[in-house]
Amino acid sequence: MDANATTSAIAERDALRNAGLGDVFVDTSATPWLNFFPGIDLKLLRASQETGAWTALFRCAAGSSFARHEHLAAGEYLLISGKMEIRGGVEKGGVTAYAGDYGYEANGTWHDDTNFPEESVVYFTNFGPIRFVDAGDNTVMVLDYKAIRAAAEAGTKLPN
Repeated sequence: MDANATTSAIAERDALRNAGLGDVFVDTSATPWLNFFPGIDLKLLRASQETGAWTALFRCAAGSSFARHEHLAAGEYLLISGKMEIRGGVEKGGVTAYAGDYGYEANGTWHDDTNFPEESVVYFTNFGPIRFVDAGDNTVMVLDYKAIRAAAEAGTKLPN
């Protein structure tokens, strides 16, 4: 068998193996930002019904912050640009992340104070829902794959 025939046969075999697997490609430059919280926008990259996981890019204005929340599943982030202070930053016993830093947040983690002292972009995956709460720990909103997908498809602001 000549090399071209072998290459063609391999490509055909791989195409059959991959058919229907649902690869995901997102042209992020063509995807609009969706307002999430005041000063924080997102671009949904993926939301999985099978696992409940979802991945988004967050664009955070200087001085913005995420509301108090509890992770009901683990999450991980890569800070693309800027600066993020988790639980008040290193000065208050938390974490201060800079561009290029990676973090893993365990299931059950609470965040009282996650803020962005400068404009920042965060690549974030959560492996299930996040529960936003008020000062009395009453649920204000649960962000899961359904809620984030519905808002992104409708192009509307998430309730907060």
